[in-house]
Amino acid sequence: MIDKQSYREAMARLGAAVNIVTTTDAAGPCGLTASAVCSVTDDPPTLLLCINRDSDMNEAFKASGVLCVNTLSAAQEHLSPIFASMTGATQEERFREAAWTTLSTGAPVLQNSVVSFDCRVKQFTEVGTHTVFFCEVDALQFGSEADGLIYFGRTYHRIVVAAA
Repeated sequence: MIDKQSYREAMARLGAAVNIVTTTDAAGPCGLTASAVCSVTDDPPTLLLCINRDSDMNEAFKASGVLCVNTLSAAQEHLSPIFASMTGATQEERFREAAWTTLSTGAPVLQNSVVSFDCRVKQFTEVGTHTVFFCEVDALQFGSEADGLIYFGRTYHRIVVAAA
């Protein structure tokens, strides 16, 4: 049996894109930082997202039925700790830190992100400590080909776009 700490150390060695995932609840726009996002299929275009069941945002995503996965550029790194609840910022304060728009679902879309996936939640299931959301992509917004941002080894790393 693999112990929890060994598994966490192994997962820290699996680099992942840094995303701000957003929705809207009765109080307005809300969101969190997530790296547990991946493609499921391209027909229909579907991704999955994992959110800790203890997160105060978990119920908001379940109730709204829509969300937007906004992949951060390296220049947007400062948003990650804000949306990860590391600064004490309220949801309202978090959204003042950047420019936002909406696409088809009405979930907040981060302007100038590398890419935004505007989604409808098709189903979710509870697995251990997390809720796994399966989300069908309704619309896409592509940003400029800015440098990307990944989280690896418990720190951020810039992914530089190669010159053409």
